[in-house]
Amino acid sequence: MHIGVIGATGTIGSRVVTEALHRGHQVSAFSRDATGPGRAERRDRITWASLDVLDAADIARVLPGLDVLISGFQPGNAARDIEDTVRRSIADPTVYATAAQALLKALESHPRTRLIVIGGAGSLELEPGVVRADSDELLHAALDRIGLPRAYGAAVRGHRDALNVLRTSNRLWTYFSPAEEIAPGERTGRFRLGGDQPVLDAEGRSRISAEDAAVALLDEAELPRFVQRRFTAGY
Repeated sequence: MHIGVIGATGTIGSRVVTEALHRGHQVSAFSRDATGPGRAERRDRITWASLDVLDAADIARVLPGLDVLISGFQPGNAARDIEDTVRRSIADPTVYATAAQALLKALESHPRTRLIVIGGAGSLELEPGVVRADSDELLHAALDRIGLPRAYGAAVRGHRDALNVLRTSNRLWTYFSPAEEIAPGERTGRFRLGGDQPVLDAEGRSRISAEDAAVALLDEAELPRFVQRRFTAGY
């Protein structure tokens, strides 16, 4: 398969690239600046290009030949500077929905290309009908627990809004909500999938490594199970 990865230098995106190459796929890796350190390095089956995910025409330009486009877009690079990404996300929380709209617009000319958007966990249902992003109390408690400012709640809701944009479309989209706790770690290949509710471990925690999130994403790219649906993964 030929897989495009937006945000290919990010925490999850970089691991998606590694996993895709490990499985023998051709990868087109996209970032804001494809001339950065390490991106000019020649590797088999990968090419780098700059891309503006907020520009539908720019996205449409790179779609020919792609079987799947995986977007790990963030307004910043959390892998290098989490504080800058948090600031940017708070400053304009509408950017996630804007990116979703641009991606869908680009797909109008390439309707057979599948889209997988890596979003947030805040739109998952804690129980049927109860969504953390819809409640200040639940949202603030979660942000306090993981050490993010309460103002970041606007970005959490921005991810939720992007999911709602996708839900209005008949394109071949999939939305991935990672576990509430996600960080670089070990690739185990052992996790469980869920739909609109988080997958909890024996301790009641929603968690997964970025490496295993990449495994889940490539599994979905290779064998679609959640077209026009959201899914999640956890231990």
